[in-house]
Amino acid sequence: MSKKFSILPFLVVMSVAFTGCLTNNKSNNVAKVDANQKEKPNIIFYLADDQDVYDYGCYGNEKVNTSAVDRLAKEGMLFTNAFTAQAICAPSRSQVFTGKYPVKNGCFANHTATRPHIESVTSRMKKLGYQVVLAGKSHVKPASVYQWDKEWEPVPKIDVPRDYIPLDSIESYLKTAKKPFCMFITSKYPHGKYFDVKNPDVNNLKFYPFNEDKKNNEAYIKSRSGYYRSIEEDNTQIEKVLALVDTYLNENTLFIYSADHGVSGKFTVKDIGLKVPFVVRWPKVIKAGTTSNQLIHYTDVLPTFMELAGGKPVQDIDGKSFLPILKGKDVAVHKYVYGVRTNQNILNSEIFPSRMIRDKRYKYIRNFNSLEVVEQNLTGKPNVDYFIKRGANKFKNEPFEELYDLENDPFEQNNLANNPEFKLMKKQLVTDMFTWMKAQGDILDETIGNMPIITPKGKKGFKLDQDTPRRKIPDSIKNSLTKDDYIVIKHW
Repeated sequence: MSKKFSILPFLVVMSVAFTGCLTNNKSNNVAKVDANQKEKPNIIFYLADDQDVYDYGCYGNEKVNTSAVDRLAKEGMLFTNAFTAQAICAPSRSQVFTGKYPVKNGCFANHTATRPHIESVTSRMKKLGYQVVLAGKSHVKPASVYQWDKEWEPVPKIDVPRDYIPLDSIESYLKTAKKPFCMFITSKYPHGKYFDVKNPDVNNLKFYPFNEDKKNNEAYIKSRSGYYRSIEEDNTQIEKVLALVDTYLNENTLFIYSADHGVSGKFTVKDIGLKVPFVVRWPKVIKAGTTSNQLIHYTDVLPTFMELAGGKPVQDIDGKSFLPILKGKDVAVHKYVYGVRTNQNILNSEIFPSRMIRDKRYKYIRNFNSLEVVEQNLTGKPNVDYFIKRGANKFKNEPFEELYDLENDPFEQNNLANNPEFKLMKKQLVTDMFTWMKAQGDILDETIGNMPIITPKGKKGFKLDQDTPRRKIPDSIKNSLTKDDYIVIKHW
């Protein structure tokens, strides 16, 4: 009996030692974690800059090198109906970080600020026990809203057109993380300036209805070839990030890849601008090689992160969690997603605002200052009306209303707005769009003739009566607008 009992301590010791060996071997590659981290996943969101959803192998373009994203799609879930509400950098990012659409969060012109009272991902996720990190391009402000636990700037690199993501800082952090974290890795690629590709070959590019008329345009072919090369360069960055993730983190890591908007539809509310790539990997949770066709939106990112961190839904966020989809339930998140277009910002500064509503099949756009209605938008003030007319003429080919059947016309080539067969469909979309706009506190409404001119408080760079890098104003009309002619956005 004594011999039988005496062997137990020995077995216990050997069991602990064996388990310890396994743990120690793994700890060489995986950062040590506390009890909370074992329960809560680490989150990494990789965001590319200015890349069309159609320019990925996993989204059907076999002529571009996106092997890292294609790998993620094979190992996780690819979304076919993911959207941002605005096809420019700062407004798009602000939605991810706040869970609110651009007009509501305040950042609805590029290079402008989020409203100062808004609670962003930094504070919301910190309350749930996460560190929140930004690695790369920021493009959001003010600092009081975005209080990152750690923030690393992009790193200059020779022989390439754009700065790199801070890979060394990312690696150091992943090695030593002691608590759950939410990290945004924000690349400057493939945003121009592009690589200079010598002797570009048009046969190496894929064309679509929105750009097939440029197959013989040498300047476009050269630029597009440089863009493809810049996509390839970003692919190398993603590969390095994934290698770090696979080396230092365990399988309870949610990894999302996206790009902030499409470059071919930048400053528009076309799908080529607003539809975004969205690929998610989460081993042992997401079934590999799956696809979701449900409508999701950038405003959904924050509430999804909050739910998986153990938080409860909050009322002041526009988005909804799509966590059930990641866990295998094919459930609807939204009936509609929405889009906004401002145009009055640093570069273009033309008066041509648009709004969009879209379900899975049909899409309605209203261009509030089209040539069809510009006369009704005039104010009787010659200096103001000059700019209203200028905006309408700048986009003279865009009608007041657009309606598309995206199932049969995914590239929005056939406008059905005046087709009587779709009268009831259009009416419903118009009603629902303006209901949403009112809830957002939009500066526009259904009244034709309401054409506000916006400007930030105290900044001359957004003034309509001054030159910008992309357009010139006649001397006779410069500095002709007064503060009473504008709606001043005070928090910008």
